[in-house]
Amino acid sequence: MRAFRDFLRDLTLRPQGATLVLAGFLPIFAIVSMFPLVASMIQHFASDPDARAKVPLMVTAPGLTIAILSPFAGYFVDRFGRRRPLLIATFFYGFFGAAPYLLDDLDLIFASRLMLGVCEAAILTVINTLIADYWEDRGRRNWLFLQGVAGPFLSTGVIILSGTVASIRWNGGFLVYLVAFPIWLAMLLFLFEPKATKPESAAAAGARVAKPPFPLGAAVLVGAMTLFSAMLYYVFIVNGSLVFAEVGVTDPGQVGELSAIPTLFIIVGAFCFRLLAGRSNPVQIAAFLGTLGLGLAAIGFAHDVQQLRLALCIQQIGAGMAVPTLIAWAQTKFPFEHRGRGMGIWSSAFFLGQFVSPAMVHQFDLFGGSMQGAFRLAGFIALAVTVGALALPLRRSSPLPSAKS
Repeated sequence: MRAFRDFLRDLTLRPQGATLVLAGFLPIFAIVSMFPLVASMIQHFASDPDARAKVPLMVTAPGLTIAILSPFAGYFVDRFGRRRPLLIATFFYGFFGAAPYLLDDLDLIFASRLMLGVCEAAILTVINTLIADYWEDRGRRNWLFLQGVAGPFLSTGVIILSGTVASIRWNGGFLVYLVAFPIWLAMLLFLFEPKATKPESAAAAGARVAKPPFPLGAAVLVGAMTLFSAMLYYVFIVNGSLVFAEVGVTDPGQVGELSAIPTLFIIVGAFCFRLLAGRSNPVQIAAFLGTLGLGLAAIGFAHDVQQLRLALCIQQIGAGMAVPTLIAWAQTKFPFEHRGRGMGIWSSAFFLGQFVSPAMVHQFDLFGGSMQGAFRLAGFIALAVTVGALALPLRRSSPLPSAKS
């Protein structure tokens, strides 16, 4: 009980933190909210011979836009501030997200999804930047932990709500994007523009502190590790049903039922992230990569459904640790003056990994001879990089000063 009270006491700037946790979920809407709509949209646009190709691409289009534009979003955030770009992007997120409810042209809907991705690139970059600006290392990890715990519950609620509305009208699920407007109002009320904290000696002397150079080496390291991790993160999300088929489960409904409990273990991963908060960066990175790799390899060796479900639990724990660990690590690598660009690079690398992962798994499938063979290979590679993460001198960066209002 005392530990819980200490945890709550560490959660300073609570209205700001709650707003950022909710806003951080907006980019996930682009995929999660679309799952119940794909079949009804393909049926509605049956007269379009390319509908079966366009509709799935429409689901992933925002992710590719984020991968391309996030570094540019980070540049503008460092140049013009955090709060104003976030308010603009969130307002138009609601506009472009809900626009397909009023459209009946697949090409126009596709265009609106691309514009949604532009807004998401700005939102994701600013959210991760502000978490680092508002809090020191411990506070950052507390809010990232809460974000990791809330995510699965919010995803489930969005899928249920989107599916319910879509059962009334084929494009009704797009109305869930209107949730951006109350979040925008919360941003307007609670979020403030952070300022860099000057070193005490320079501030006392009234000196003008020179802008530090952009940490290019850190950016390359963060981008490479995030890209690699994201490719592994999406292996099961994209190809999990194919593995179930190889152990004899082909009914989509049964796949969903069998996956329901294991996918809740992503919350266990969020708790593991919080427990490892005091460890060094190499240990934290090795922990999530090792758990993720072990789970993927175990899925590849599973001979029946029960073994597969147990392996999936391990994989989901690693997945639950992955995103908050990567974000918290990346936030320590960039000073305030370059943090927007740094987190833009992180966002770009993560969503590029989402886009590249299916192609990687396809090559592994050809090499391994089956989808389970592909999972085994992905798991072994992850475990090999885990050993490398412990061997390389990835020393933990000293916490950067937080911003003050």
